[in-house]
Amino acid sequence: MPTSQTFTSLQQNQRRRDKRHLSLLMLGVVVAFIFSLSAGDVWIWPTQWLSESARLFVWQLRLPRALAVMLVGASLAVAGAAMQALFENPLAEPGLLGVANGAGVALVLAVLFGNGLLPVALMSLSAILGALVMTFLLLSFARRRRLSNARLLLVGVALGIVCSAIMTWAVYFSSSLDLRQLMYWMMGGFGGVDWRQKWLLLLVLPVLLWLCAQGKVLNLMTLGEVQAHQLGLSLYLWRYLLVLAIGWLVGTSVALAGVIGFVGLVIPHMLRLSGLTNQRFLLPGCALAGAGVLLIADVLARITLLAAELPIGVVTATLGAPLFIWLLARSKSVR
Repeated sequence: MPTSQTFTSLQQNQRRRDKRHLSLLMLGVVVAFIFSLSAGDVWIWPTQWLSESARLFVWQLRLPRALAVMLVGASLAVAGAAMQALFENPLAEPGLLGVANGAGVALVLAVLFGNGLLPVALMSLSAILGALVMTFLLLSFARRRRLSNARLLLVGVALGIVCSAIMTWAVYFSSSLDLRQLMYWMMGGFGGVDWRQKWLLLLVLPVLLWLCAQGKVLNLMTLGEVQAHQLGLSLYLWRYLLVLAIGWLVGTSVALAGVIGFVGLVIPHMLRLSGLTNQRFLLPGCALAGAGVLLIADVLARITLLAAELPIGVVTATLGAPLFIWLLARSKSVR
């Protein structure tokens, strides 16, 4: 068989495997979504969803929460995959590089200086602005200073620590009850989400869909600057478009649910290890896997304790931290 035909055959087989992976992920999201709508203090199975009791628990409380969880999980996972390609760093992730904490600082400062009187829309926009500023700052460090992957990771961690310190000082010196409640919520949680936040969900969806469709661009960027230029890709334009999309998704996610770590790191790595390496399939796969994994984490946060709800950030950190240590130990790029 000629070499060209062999290559075409391998490509077709890989494409079929990738589509099979996406189909399985879609099935997993559907199962997790049904489980999320059913689970809680009062378990309501699908056969009971049309009853009177389900009208409040399922359609008014659990459905908007499940939709928010899915969109945030998908946004963080896709943003993580895009950051890893953009920064050429396999350990890049919105939480580890301080992007989520940047959004948190902007949100805390908005509450502090607004005396809790700012409208929710302005507070949400401040979180988006904070994420954008932090992402542009990291991109500037990466390009101008020519930092290695290890140094860029350390810079991101340091910026995240500074942001956490600023938030802690703001709470310490504030007597505002709103700010103290905000700090608990910043640990990550969907307890206050209902249909009133539907406008935030609508802000996330189009940007998420656009970023999921940029697999071809990210494939070209991973070839390197010279090859991407030769193939006609404007790196300057696309870097800033991708940074805007990442900052928008992360900032909106923080505004909706607080800081949730490790989703953007764990999901892309798990999918790559399973053989999903083409960005055109990896990004939609990250969206599906992120939605499903965060749905399961949200259910665990709700049902683990009888009298209280765990912050979902604690659940994802507990599951993600050991995996991050393992990835860090085996990664050749940070040696």
